[in-house]
Parts: sequence; structure tokens; C-alpha cells
Amino acid sequence: MKTYIFSSVILMLTLFSTANIQAQQIDNSKNNYVVLTKKVPQLQPIILTAESLKAEEGKAFGDFQVIICGKEIGDITDTEKISDFIIKAEKAGVKIIACGFSLNKFKIDKTKVPKEIEVVENGILYNFQLQKKGYKSISL
Repeated sequence: MKTYIFSSVILMLTLFSTANIQAQQIDNSKNNYVVLTKKVPQLQPIILTAESLKAEEGKAFGDFQVIICGKEIGDITDTEKISDFIIKAEKAGVKIIACGFSLNKFKIDKTKVPKEIEVVENGILYNFQLQKKGYKSISL
């Protein structure tokens, strides 16, 4: 009987401490966002949205990331199409991410991706990983 009670107490302590550790990994004091998009021109309203949220939320505004994927991913290598968006994103604190899977699938030369754009192996997986960290997510 004593062993059963002792085992139950140990199990409960383990469960509570595990739940506590997981809760500490997500910072709920900041609002973090991720947007998955397939078209470079959509960066315009996305960046405007980030600027509005930042002004509205103040110190509660956290991280804002945009993941570009899909068949039009090659547009990120066209300086005429992407340059202004890179500048606007940097000013707004928006991080632009490119999906490596899409770059490979559509045979886009990764060396032509601007240095300001981070490439992740799989944009969809990266989006889910951010959601698991508490990011609010939308796909366009």
C-alpha cells in the first residue's frame, strides 16, 4: 500500500513538472505571427498588417515571419519584384523566409536568393513548428 501511494505521488509530480516545463517554453506575453504565402505581391498587405499590429500592440508585439512557398517562389530572385519588399519588411521588423522544398522543386538557384531572406528546408513544416510554439498563423 505504501509503495502504491509513493508511486502515485512520484507519477503526479512527474506529470506536473513536465507540464510546467512545456508551459515555460511558450512566451504568452508576446503576440507572434506567421503568414504562409505563395505570391510575392502579397507581401505588401502582409507588411502593412504587421505594421498595424505592431502599432496597436506595442510591447506585446513579438515576432512576425512570412514564409514564401509554391510555384512562384522564383520571384524572390527577381530584384525588381522583391527589393522594395525586403526594405519594407526590414523596417517593419518582418522576417521573410523561403521554402527550400519549393526552391528545389521549381529548380530555383539558391545562390540567387537575397541574403536578407532565410531559406528553411520545408516551409510548411516550419510553419507548423512555429504554431506549436504559439504563433498565430494564416495562409494566403
